[in-house]
Amino acid sequence: MTTNSLGPQVSADDRAAVAALPERVVQAWAANDADTFAGLFTPDGTMILPGVTRKGRDDIRDFMAQGFAGPYKGTRVTGQPFDIRFLGPDVALLLTEGGVLAPGETEVAAERAIRASWLLVRTPDGWQLTAYQNSPRDAR
Repeated sequence: MTTNSLGPQVSADDRAAVAALPERVVQAWAANDADTFAGLFTPDGTMILPGVTRKGRDDIRDFMAQGFAGPYKGTRVTGQPFDIRFLGPDVALLLTEGGVLAPGETEVAAERAIRASWLLVRTPDGWQLTAYQNSPRDAR
């Protein structure tokens, strides 16, 4: 994984907290917990998926609750960081690769593999997503 450093402005704890956010998403997804999933975003956070844009925790929560009850039911999600860049002491860009695992899968199928950009900000509640966007990993 590549990283950059702003020197003493960015602590090892901050780097670890930013890198750990995908695992928190994985856990919320595994629990089908739309509230926890949405709580990883700032109150005005944005989530962009192919064909979908959701703004704010309530909108993200509603979308994920519908997904967990429907097309995402029984699925898991994975995402591994491959780049972390701190744009300032309180702003980080995290890039991941992963996707949705269908029931019984151990690897993401090529047609569901994604790369994602996560823009995180430091808040009084810790590091949170202010913007998330993903797109297919492979050209179609």
